[in-house]
Amino acid sequence: MPETVATVELASAVAPRTSEWKRFLRVFLQRKVVWFALFIIALLFFTAIFAPWLAPYDPNQQNFAHSMAPPSREHLLGTDRLGIDTFSRLIWGARTCLIIGLATTFSSAAVGTILGLLAGYMGGWVNTVIMRFMDALMGFPMIVLALLLAGVLGSGMINLIIALTVASVPGYTRLMCGMTLTVKENDYILAQRAIGSSSFRTLAKHIFPNALQPMIVMVTTALGGIILAEAGLSFLGVGITAPDVAWGSMVAVGYQFLKTNPILSMAPGIAVMLVVFSFNIVGDGLRDALDPRLRGTL
Repeated sequence: MPETVATVELASAVAPRTSEWKRFLRVFLQRKVVWFALFIIALLFFTAIFAPWLAPYDPNQQNFAHSMAPPSREHLLGTDRLGIDTFSRLIWGARTCLIIGLATTFSSAAVGTILGLLAGYMGGWVNTVIMRFMDALMGFPMIVLALLLAGVLGSGMINLIIALTVASVPGYTRLMCGMTLTVKENDYILAQRAIGSSSFRTLAKHIFPNALQPMIVMVTTALGGIILAEAGLSFLGVGITAPDVAWGSMVAVGYQFLKTNPILSMAPGIAVMLVVFSFNIVGDGLRDALDPRLRGTL
């Protein structure tokens, strides 16, 4: 009888098991700034998807009669020197920003993940060739390498995505290679080899899922960096050019009228700042929520 009572008391003293999903949400959403960042990102997606319906004017419609018009009820953010509505261009610029950011980030992450898995798992000359090539690319700052490639390939969305992808691959490759080298030394990987499991199955079923968490954080954080790089290249005139709309090129055009009409440059600049800030905050939140050493217990 006393043993039964002790067992019941011990069971009641043990904290109930909490799902990992609830633990993740508690840590990820515990800061109010994360809610603000998620709102900005959701607004970016909504604006990019519904740009044709949200923009009051065509983003390339010129009206010289309203050239350099100040903000008004008709033109919420005024117009540029060609009479084009700034608010409409700002909305369409969100679509360009999102397309380039997502396409570049996921393509570079995919290529970097494959190369990193091969380099870390195969080792030997495969590791040497891949990683030395990545080291050569990392000898240039990312924005400088992207500027060089964009200058060679020419302006345009496709060329800009290729340039930014090549410049971003080394970071993903090094991260995945390091995670692969760590995971493949675990006992369950050695057991897979012992029972004759193929290399592809070992990489796809065991190594990749256990090395995925840092990649998720890096992808989220890198989105902000890619958007900032795209804006910088467009500002320099080697990224998105007319008739396509980009926030960086809008800043470059409005830069000439900072004293007389600062909204032309400030509006897209603030948009870039908010989007980059939001992706960085979400990346930090994901890092805290996915790292067992930081999220603690519920």
